[in-house]
Amino acid sequence: MVEKASPNSPLWKDMIFAFLIGGAICCVGQCFRNIFTDTVGLNKEQAGTATSVVMVFLGAFFTAIGLYEKLAKYGGAGTLVPITGFANAVSSPAIEFRPEGIVTGVCSKMFGIAGPVIVFSTVCSVIYGIVLMLIPS
Repeated sequence: MVEKASPNSPLWKDMIFAFLIGGAICCVGQCFRNIFTDTVGLNKEQAGTATSVVMVFLGAFFTAIGLYEKLAKYGGAGTLVPITGFANAVSSPAIEFRPEGIVTGVCSKMFGIAGPVIVFSTVCSVIYGIVLMLIPS
Protein backbone atom coordinates (compact mmCIF):
# COMPACT_ATOMS: atom_id res chain seq x y z
CA MET A 1 0.00 0.00 0.00
CA VAL A 2 2.82 2.38 0.88
CA GLU A 3 4.66 1.64 -2.36
CA LYS A 4 1.52 2.43 -4.38
CA ALA A 5 0.83 5.68 -2.51
CA SER A 6 4.37 7.06 -2.47
CA PRO A 7 5.77 8.70 -5.60
CA ASN A 8 8.66 7.08 -7.45
CA SER A 9 12.06 8.46 -6.56
CA PRO A 10 14.06 9.89 -9.46
CA LEU A 11 16.98 7.62 -8.54
CA TRP A 12 19.16 8.20 -11.60
CA LYS A 13 18.72 11.97 -11.46
CA ASP A 14 19.55 11.97 -7.73
CA MET A 15 22.66 9.84 -8.28
CA ILE A 16 23.91 12.05 -11.10
CA PHE A 17 23.42 15.25 -9.08
CA ALA A 18 25.07 13.66 -6.01
CA PHE A 19 28.03 12.63 -8.16
CA LEU A 20 28.36 16.06 -9.78
CA ILE A 21 27.96 18.12 -6.58
CA GLY A 22 30.17 15.80 -4.52
CA GLY A 23 32.75 15.79 -7.29
CA ALA A 24 32.65 19.58 -7.50
CA ILE A 25 33.25 19.85 -3.74
CA CYS A 26 36.20 17.47 -4.05
CA CYS A 27 37.56 19.46 -7.02
CA VAL A 28 37.41 22.66 -4.95
CA GLY A 29 39.37 20.90 -2.21
CA GLN A 30 41.92 19.64 -4.72
CA CYS A 31 42.32 23.16 -6.14
CA PHE A 32 43.07 24.49 -2.66
CA ARG A 33 45.57 21.69 -2.09
CA ASN A 34 47.29 22.48 -5.38
CA ILE A 35 47.42 26.16 -4.47
CA PHE A 36 48.93 25.34 -1.08
CA THR A 37 51.60 23.06 -2.58
CA ASP A 38 52.42 24.91 -5.81
CA THR A 39 51.90 28.57 -4.90
CA VAL A 40 52.34 28.76 -1.14
CA GLY A 41 55.10 26.13 -1.04
CA LEU A 42 53.73 23.82 1.65
CA ASN A 43 54.66 20.15 1.64
CA LYS A 44 51.92 17.56 1.02
CA GLU A 45 51.12 17.01 4.70
CA GLN A 46 50.94 20.73 5.47
CA ALA A 47 48.87 21.36 2.34
CA GLY A 48 46.45 18.61 3.37
CA THR A 49 46.02 20.19 6.79
CA ALA A 50 45.53 23.67 5.33
CA THR A 51 43.03 22.30 2.80
CA SER A 52 41.07 20.59 5.59
CA VAL A 53 40.91 23.84 7.54
CA VAL A 54 39.69 25.78 4.50
CA MET A 55 37.07 23.16 3.60
CA VAL A 56 35.72 23.01 7.17
CA PHE A 57 35.51 26.81 7.19
CA LEU A 58 33.73 26.87 3.83
CA GLY A 59 31.29 24.16 4.92
CA ALA A 60 30.43 26.07 8.11
CA PHE A 61 30.31 29.43 6.30
CA PHE A 62 27.99 28.17 3.56
CA THR A 63 25.80 26.61 6.26
CA ALA A 64 25.64 29.92 8.13
CA ILE A 65 24.55 31.87 5.06
CA GLY A 66 22.03 29.20 4.03
CA LEU A 67 23.79 28.13 0.84
CA TYR A 68 24.75 24.63 1.97
CA GLU A 69 21.10 23.69 2.49
CA LYS A 70 20.24 24.85 -1.02
CA LEU A 71 23.18 22.89 -2.40
CA ALA A 72 22.07 19.78 -0.46
CA LYS A 73 18.58 20.11 -1.92
CA TYR A 74 20.02 19.29 -5.34
CA GLY A 75 23.20 17.41 -4.42
CA GLY A 76 21.73 15.13 -1.77
CA ALA A 77 24.31 12.60 -0.64
CA GLY A 78 26.99 14.39 -2.67
CA THR A 79 27.06 17.10 -0.02
CA LEU A 80 27.99 14.54 2.62
CA VAL A 81 31.60 14.65 1.44
CA PRO A 82 33.37 14.01 4.75
CA ILE A 83 34.89 17.37 5.60
CA THR A 84 32.22 19.77 4.40
CA GLY A 85 29.43 17.42 5.46
CA PHE A 86 30.93 17.19 8.94
CA ALA A 87 31.24 20.98 9.16
CA ASN A 88 27.59 21.26 8.12
CA ALA A 89 26.49 18.62 10.63
CA VAL A 90 28.20 20.46 13.49
CA SER A 91 27.45 24.07 12.55
CA SER A 92 23.83 23.64 11.46
CA PRO A 93 22.46 22.63 14.91
CA ALA A 94 24.71 25.21 16.56
CA ILE A 95 23.16 27.95 14.42
CA GLU A 96 19.63 26.60 14.80
CA PHE A 97 19.73 26.36 18.61
CA ARG A 98 21.65 29.60 19.25
CA PRO A 99 18.57 31.38 20.66
CA GLU A 100 18.43 28.80 23.48
CA GLY A 101 21.76 30.04 24.83
CA ILE A 102 25.41 29.08 24.62
CA VAL A 103 25.39 26.09 26.98
CA THR A 104 21.85 24.71 26.63
CA GLY A 105 21.55 25.57 22.95
CA VAL A 106 24.78 25.72 20.99
CA CYS A 107 27.04 23.50 23.09
CA SER A 108 24.52 20.78 23.86
CA LYS A 109 23.04 20.54 20.35
CA MET A 110 26.18 21.08 18.28
CA PHE A 111 27.35 17.48 18.46
CA GLY A 112 23.89 15.90 18.43
CA ILE A 113 24.44 14.44 14.97
CA ALA A 114 28.22 14.43 14.76
CA GLY A 115 28.84 13.30 18.36
CA PRO A 116 27.86 9.65 17.90
CA VAL A 117 29.98 9.50 14.76
CA ILE A 118 32.99 10.87 16.62
CA VAL A 119 32.49 8.46 19.54
CA PHE A 120 32.00 5.46 17.26
CA SER A 121 35.06 6.34 15.19
CA THR A 122 37.19 6.79 18.29
CA VAL A 123 36.07 3.47 19.81
CA CYS A 124 36.65 1.63 16.52
CA SER A 125 40.14 3.11 16.14
CA VAL A 126 41.04 2.07 19.70
CA ILE A 127 39.80 -1.48 19.08
CA TYR A 128 41.65 -1.60 15.77
CA GLY A 129 44.84 -0.37 17.47
CA ILE A 130 44.54 -3.03 20.19
CA VAL A 131 44.00 -5.76 17.60
CA LEU A 132 47.05 -4.59 15.62
CA MET A 133 49.07 -4.49 18.83
CA LEU A 134 48.09 -8.09 19.72
CA ILE A 135 48.81 -9.53 16.28
CA PRO A 136 52.54 -10.32 15.97
CA SER A 137 54.13 -8.80 12.91
